[in-house]
Amino acid sequence: MIPALVGPARGKRTAVDDEHLTDLALAAGHGDAVAVERFIRASHRDVWRFVAHLSGDTNGADDLAQETFLRALTGLPGFAGRSCARTWLLSIARRVVIDRYRSAAARPRIADVEDWQAVAEHRQPSGLPGFEDGLALGELLDALDGERREAFVLTQLVGMPYADAAAVVGCPIGTVRSRVARARADLIGWLRSAETCARVPRVVAT
Repeated sequence: MIPALVGPARGKRTAVDDEHLTDLALAAGHGDAVAVERFIRASHRDVWRFVAHLSGDTNGADDLAQETFLRALTGLPGFAGRSCARTWLLSIARRVVIDRYRSAAARPRIADVEDWQAVAEHRQPSGLPGFEDGLALGELLDALDGERREAFVLTQLVGMPYADAAAVVGCPIGTVRSRVARARADLIGWLRSAETCARVPRVVAT
């Protein structure tokens, strides 16, 4: 059974949710310590999911999310509420991931294990319902083109409206829609291929 990838995003944000988060950001920017804590709690899940999928590194997502909030808290006094606080915050998160990529690319990568392939295979999730041989949706998302993955995660997982996602990415709304449609097509195609392979009986040599 192929998971629904074309329906409305789960946990879709409403205008009231966005307005509340923006109010918290404005209050936090004026020095309200309680508002700071509530702002972080209200937005942490979206930030974590976004940086985890955008970077393809769930192990490093905590550090990326922490860096995002450190930058956001520094910039909160200058946040004027001209855009939704969620859009503003995820724009910062996107910059954090980009900066991390640039930093990683600037230094050599050294493997400190003897058998990196065995380690990578050991870390793959297994036993997930609807998938065979440890094939998980997260792995498929990581395989998407970076721009398509970014648009898909923002709109379908984080639940942002297309207009807000376009503001985060910095491109026309039509481009976001196109990237999401192509991401869906890629994911559905890969899932169908995986299910077809799973149904093919294996021939055991004698």
